[in-house]
Amino acid sequence: MITFFISALKIIFVLGFLILIHEGGHFFVARLCKVSVNEFSIGFGPVIWKKQGKQTKYTVRLIPLGGFVNLEGEEERSKKEGSFSEASIPKRMAIVLAGGLVNIVFALIVYFALMIGVGNHTSLVVDSVIPEYGAEIAGLQTGDKIVKVDGKTMHTKQDIDKVIEKTEGKELQLTIERNGKKQELSLKPTAKEYRDTGIYLKASGQSNKIITVGAGSSAEKQGIKANDEILKINGKEVNNQTQIIEMIQKEEGSSLIFTIKRGNEELEITLEPEKAYQYYLGIYFAKAENTISNHLYYAFYETRDFTLSIFDNLKMLFTGKVRVDQFMGPVGISEVVAKTNKVADFVNILALISLSLGVTNLLPIPALDGGKVLLLIIEAIRRKKLSEKAEINLQLIGFAFLITLSFYITYHDIVRML
Repeated sequence: MITFFISALKIIFVLGFLILIHEGGHFFVARLCKVSVNEFSIGFGPVIWKKQGKQTKYTVRLIPLGGFVNLEGEEERSKKEGSFSEASIPKRMAIVLAGGLVNIVFALIVYFALMIGVGNHTSLVVDSVIPEYGAEIAGLQTGDKIVKVDGKTMHTKQDIDKVIEKTEGKELQLTIERNGKKQELSLKPTAKEYRDTGIYLKASGQSNKIITVGAGSSAEKQGIKANDEILKINGKEVNNQTQIIEMIQKEEGSSLIFTIKRGNEELEITLEPEKAYQYYLGIYFAKAENTISNHLYYAFYETRDFTLSIFDNLKMLFTGKVRVDQFMGPVGISEVVAKTNKVADFVNILALISLSLGVTNLLPIPALDGGKVLLLIIEAIRRKKLSEKAEINLQLIGFAFLITLSFYITYHDIVRML
């Protein structure tokens, strides 16, 4: 009971706090732009406390999941002094953008502070090389520092990992620093073959349930679906993630026969895993020195990577590399938040959700803040406002799309939890 209560408090705090600061961004910028705020509410539902200020009514409502601001002339156009609809386009843009930007800035500050405190960062100095891998063959030595790869400056190990991922095994040109002098080396990453089915299992290592399948993968082509349970591979029982991974990689033959449980029925599906390669330099990097300057340096670049990861996910969504059903909605987020045990993990999730909320809210979809900005841009180009009816209809279409998407993602969140 206590665990449930603590989990509920964590979920309420995360969702409530992040939406609250989002609306607070709209509120404070509206006040700066002299746009009237009729109400600033903490929570939703029935009012349990209220106070009328000089201009704004402040309320606390029963359901503590966020809040809202009611701007004069935002929902229905108004000619009153301080109306949102009568404010200049730059002012309206600033007010609309403020909510998402507050979430993004908050996330970056929190994550940066977290990374400073974490320490234990990995440097780009070679600690040792693995025999017979590309690094040893190229002549890399202990104490060498990788400065550039293919002419691009490297700041963190993640930078190097990204380059390797994109090279597909092609030879790399390294600029290294050895004994205070720079020199050039050619290095061909070592390729390790593995079998790729496109099956992704639940994060728990003890689960044999498929959480999703990769778009265009052999699993998807043969009809394997999310929430199928893998019972056997080639007639041999499997009970956890480790066994499944090992058997996929080690079983002989080009094809594998999966015995799948789907609902109340068992199916046998034959898969032919695709041949894929993972590329390695063959380097163990040394830990960075525990100095304040290093903490600040690596925290900055870790925060950069943290930010870019959200945009990478969106890019994969729009290019079809990730499907919508693989995204996580409020239910899935709540499950992740509830499972956090350490303060650092909780703060990390708080920052990630805040960044995701801010970026997503700025997408150019009607009913989101980004959609409102798009309409303001159109208004600026046309030099006249859209008709109120057209604007309302666009917002309704966007709202209907978001509600449908929300139900779809929530359904898959719930199914993954079962």
